[in-house]
Amino acid sequence: MNDPVLQTRDLRRSFEQGGVRIDVLRGIDLDIQPGEIVALLGPSGSGKSTLLQAVGLLEGGFEGSIRIVGEEAAQLGAGARTAVRRDKLGFVYQFHHLLPDFDATENVILPQLIRGTTRPQAQARAAALLTQLGLGHRLTHRPNQLSGGEQQRVAVARALANRPPLVLADEPTGNLDEATSNRVFDEFLNLVRGEGSAALVATHNERLAARMDRVVRLHEGRLEEAA
Repeated sequence: MNDPVLQTRDLRRSFEQGGVRIDVLRGIDLDIQPGEIVALLGPSGSGKSTLLQAVGLLEGGFEGSIRIVGEEAAQLGAGARTAVRRDKLGFVYQFHHLLPDFDATENVILPQLIRGTTRPQAQARAAALLTQLGLGHRLTHRPNQLSGGEQQRVAVARALANRPPLVLADEPTGNLDEATSNRVFDEFLNLVRGEGSAALVATHNERLAARMDRVVRLHEGRLEEAA
């Protein structure tokens, strides 16, 4: 078996609030294998976003080990963490966070240019991803010209643009109506699987979680495998 694309050991995060210590993550051990799509279930406030921020190297203050594609990343400096996020991780959030002055293609091109991809290659990759997501006729539309579902599809394409080994998604269709959410989530899963990426997807939706390869639950700061 290949090494896990993500491995955490004894991952912890605490906060002080009103002089009281709140333990949000209480020793998280998690392995995700290459190509595996894992649902992270839990109610609002259970720590799902905190866990994603930890493994996405987006915040400090965590204790424990985070290995991403075999590299110990928890104690890296700011520049090295940025490089790991750029080269090994893709992010999809509940809200798309597209650049409003860039069209759909440009939003997907940008992370590739930052990584050093040539513009012709980046443009071809962006067009291919957006077409796979049903946006071949919307390549030059800006976010304010796109529906909510279309904007989220662009965000999915942007997350996959650099072929990351691991995609982190935080309620990726949580701001869409049910019908649109189902369609976009299907397209997200199909694209991630087609690209061969692994994914950790935070959700509170049991129905969406059941469509993934494995389900884990956050409960009182600890991770449990779903039955």
